[in-house]
Amino acid sequence: MTNPEILGQLSSLQAMMADLLLGVPASEANSRFHPRLASLAWYLGRSVYRELYWLREVLAEEADLAGRAVGRAGEEAGDGQQHGGVRVMAAGVHDAADHLLAWAAEIQGEHLRRLATPGALPDSPLLRDDLLPWFLLQETARDYEAMLWVLLARRLSRPDATPTGKPLKACPPSAEAVEITQGHYRIGSRDEPFAYDNELPPQAVELSGFRIARLPVSNAEFLGFMVEGGYARQSLWDQAGQDWLAASQVRSPWHWRQDSQGHWYGMGMNGARPLSADEPVAGICRHEARAYAAWAGSLGGALAGAVLQHEYQWEIAARGGQIQGTGRVWE
Repeated sequence: MTNPEILGQLSSLQAMMADLLLGVPASEANSRFHPRLASLAWYLGRSVYRELYWLREVLAEEADLAGRAVGRAGEEAGDGQQHGGVRVMAAGVHDAADHLLAWAAEIQGEHLRRLATPGALPDSPLLRDDLLPWFLLQETARDYEAMLWVLLARRLSRPDATPTGKPLKACPPSAEAVEITQGHYRIGSRDEPFAYDNELPPQAVELSGFRIARLPVSNAEFLGFMVEGGYARQSLWDQAGQDWLAASQVRSPWHWRQDSQGHWYGMGMNGARPLSADEPVAGICRHEARAYAAWAGSLGGALAGAVLQHEYQWEIAARGGQIQGTGRVWE
């Protein structure tokens, strides 16, 4: 029997995904609003198919259900996404939205029942310590987040009134940092059931001493990079970044917009909103992050030589409680 807390969170996510699809006109259920994102229906269908594959095909050996789901599917994601070696298809994405929702509710309800009922699923190492339920919960959460991105892209495709509020003002990058001493550190997971394969097994690494910023880069700090011509200064961008910049023509974070007076504001799923100066900047890619770090380093002083932190450095600093503001954006 699966931990009731996991089942409760999974059930809530499933309901929230259905609500997101219900919140748009049926004609937009299969619409794509960004070239790197699929439709709302696709992500819901993928989430249901994932459950079918693992719970019914792998555990219960009921291959016909997952097979029929793939047969009904429309391959929609432009990047040919894969999951567990199986090409991910969204079951029923070309059906009417209400049919998809009814199909999803029926399948998900049966899966929740089986996970909650002792003996309803065959005994398997995948169920030990709730390994598979944890995996389904986390992957469903990722699909839910992707649906939120779709809705944001949908909003960004539509004009909206600019917000009223205090305009965002640029500020220089903070030099406040913490020192991490040279030594051997553990990285990775200690076999927690919610860990992904690439977080296992735990291992020891030796790191030189380094300094890491105490807080994530803020909106105001990133605006400082923009005001100083950061997007136009080729010296701040490596070759991959220059190629991306030329192809994308991006000159601000994804959801930032400018009003008639040149002030920046943000767009969310509910429309325009002021940008908080201290809020961590979001909506940028690795190329923009690298360029920002190069700009900060070019200012000299305590920031001289600034670069993006390595994954190990961030994990060690976060685990030791040395940095603040984590978990508010995708670091």
